[in-house]
Amino acid sequence: MERWKGRVALVTGASVGIGAAVARALVQQGMRVVGCARSVDKIEKLAAECQSAGYSGTLIPYKCDLSNEEEILSMFSAIKTLHKGVDVCINNAGLAHNEPLLSGKTEGWRNMIDVNVLALSICTREAYKSMKERNVDDGHIININSMGGHRMVPSADEHFYCATKYAVTALTEGIRQELREANTHIRATCISPGIVETEFAFRHHNSDPEKAAAVYESMKCLKAEDIASAVTFVLSAPPHVQIGDVQMRPVEQVS
Repeated sequence: MERWKGRVALVTGASVGIGAAVARALVQQGMRVVGCARSVDKIEKLAAECQSAGYSGTLIPYKCDLSNEEEILSMFSAIKTLHKGVDVCINNAGLAHNEPLLSGKTEGWRNMIDVNVLALSICTREAYKSMKERNVDDGHIININSMGGHRMVPSADEHFYCATKYAVTALTEGIRQELREANTHIRATCISPGIVETEFAFRHHNSDPEKAAAVYESMKCLKAEDIASAVTFVLSAPPHVQIGDVQMRPVEQVS
């Protein structure tokens, strides 16, 4: 990770869970991390914790609604002005709504597409533009995917969410191919966790907290820090090594 010290990473959805853990890990490694979310209160608290801990990097909170393209573009413009640009883009933000394919509300489907697919694609495009403008040839785009992007969960509540994550799997490979066509050494990776103990299930099952708690009580789940460790592993790989997809799940998880 030595070569990343002082360089700029964008982490979307950095207020809680995996995003917060990734932001903390990168700051600990000496990176300047722009952490964005719709609300930055928790990111500001995390930034203060990182500073108190004496980490060599810096966490910069940025308020951004990723379902709004204008806000995303404004964020990249601010990063360019204040920090020159993005060297590492961690597309972590994602959400799920209980909207089955046969009875779900279009609004919920659209929100999942806006955040899980379109925001990821817009951030990737803008990060690549930033790298090219500055002749950065060793940047990295990391998409936080899901095991749901590789097999369909047998639950109607998850089907549309899984479809958006299948899209992330396809997008990551498409990005890798286009980067090769552009004769660049910028890398693209997706990390696909199974069940991770975060606030995700409680947001997903917000009307049934007992159901959410049962998800995490059924096994020893992955922790957000496990995913952060996978991110630093991917970033620390030698520049000639392309890690395409890291699939990880709890030992006790069946599928």
